[in-house]
Amino acid sequence: MMSPVGVERPLLWGAAAPTSPTEDREPFWRSLFYFNVYRLLVALLLLMSVAVWGADLWIRSRDLTLFISVAVGYVAFSIACFALISTRRRFTLQLTLEVAADVGFIVILLYASGGISAGFGLLLLTTLAGAGLISRGRMTLFFAAVAAIGVLLEQAYEVFVLDVPETQFVQAGLLSAAYFAIAWLAHALARYAVASEQLALQRGIDLANMETVNRLVIRDMQDGVLVVDERGAIRQCNARAEQLLGALPRERAAASLADYAPALAAQFEEWRGRTGVGSGPRTPFRSNISARFVPIGGSRQVGAVIFLEDLSRIQAEARQLKLAALGRLTANIAHEVRNPLGAISHAAQLLQEEPSLGATSNRLITIINENSRRLDRMVNDVLRLDRGARAHRERFKLADFLDGFVDQFSQIEKIEAALFRIELLAEPEILFDRSHLNQVMWNLCRNALRHSRRQCASITIRVAMERADSIVKLDVVDDGPGVAPEARAQLFEPFFTTAVGGTGLGLYIAREVCEANGATLDYVDTARGAQFTVQCRAG
Repeated sequence: MMSPVGVERPLLWGAAAPTSPTEDREPFWRSLFYFNVYRLLVALLLLMSVAVWGADLWIRSRDLTLFISVAVGYVAFSIACFALISTRRRFTLQLTLEVAADVGFIVILLYASGGISAGFGLLLLTTLAGAGLISRGRMTLFFAAVAAIGVLLEQAYEVFVLDVPETQFVQAGLLSAAYFAIAWLAHALARYAVASEQLALQRGIDLANMETVNRLVIRDMQDGVLVVDERGAIRQCNARAEQLLGALPRERAAASLADYAPALAAQFEEWRGRTGVGSGPRTPFRSNISARFVPIGGSRQVGAVIFLEDLSRIQAEARQLKLAALGRLTANIAHEVRNPLGAISHAAQLLQEEPSLGATSNRLITIINENSRRLDRMVNDVLRLDRGARAHRERFKLADFLDGFVDQFSQIEKIEAALFRIELLAEPEILFDRSHLNQVMWNLCRNALRHSRRQCASITIRVAMERADSIVKLDVVDDGPGVAPEARAQLFEPFFTTAVGGTGLGLYIAREVCEANGATLDYVDTARGAQFTVQCRAG
């Protein structure tokens, strides 16, 4: 399982596969070790055959004592080679020494057993093939030449000294030709093996590069990524996924999706049960997180890659676009709206001072004044919106702030403080701009007061902690009729209001202020009344 990208594997582009055996490459030494095991087995077999059958085995044996002595020497040499191999020094020299010794021992055994017709020269075919593959084709023909020279010299000695028929030169020549054929075949196979090894190493480098790039891409993605296998176990996840869903448990090798995110697991199982192989739409499984499932391979039963998208980020981008448009508007509002509005208000006040006005005129002037004040509040809200992004956060105790806020709000709104009930399930410190939080709470509590029954404890302010005490949850709940379903989608839209005389900017500005402080503001559907929830980081 990949936690949010732990230790990164370095990029390997530009690395080249070695083409010749070197002292620090263990596979070459391991091959030489097994090659020496074969040599020891052959020497032991030759020695044991003499011990079991004696002279009866060797028809036309020329010198049994020499044969036994050479076989014992061959066994001792093979054992000594293990000590040389363990030093891991001068690979090519050791291989050359061992092949030359093989040629020497086998040629002497060939002479002691009666010449070329004894068949011991065939043992060098295996030696040459093994040496060619181990050396990756280097010096293969040289080894074949040494073997051919040894066999031909032995045959020449028999012909010129021991008066063996010259016709046996034909067998020696054919055997020497076989040495070169085997050597050339081993050389070709070795070249093919080297090419295959280089290709495999390059493919491994490419896969390592792809894995590293994938890790980097997944780590820096704005979307959360979870890789889930067929059993619902989380195999990989990135840091963004943990930010959205919470920290992944580390006590087990593979955490279960059902334990980590039950709602997401239920949606995953529902997606697996549907027919087809499409990835499916992004479906919200939380108020601000949507999930899109992409099958691994061609089947949904193998597993899936789950992409998690923070809807609040998309909504924030949309709000920023609206805010930018409002920002361009606010540059002209003060001059284009406030100046004429001031003239209208002043003119209405002058008219109201006229002594001869009738009841109808006074009522019309009152309408002018009320709507002028409403327009003035709207202008102030828009200008405040333009300044809302500049937050100066400070650390303070939320419980102390709420006590002071309730007293201040009750005095200004001329209501009893008993309308409020503060539930402190925790007493955290938060990091927030104090004036911004006051503005947010004022908007939420004024809306709650407007729609509540105005009885004792009609408005509940609740404080709790979430996500291992890292998130503070602040709820404002009233006992009113709640928000109509058709209006919930537009609650935080600018200029949307259901209150007579409202500007429609209160909740929108409150959410923008929360965003400026790294917090969120959402409406929570409840069975009774309306609930607005602010979530921010603990201080």
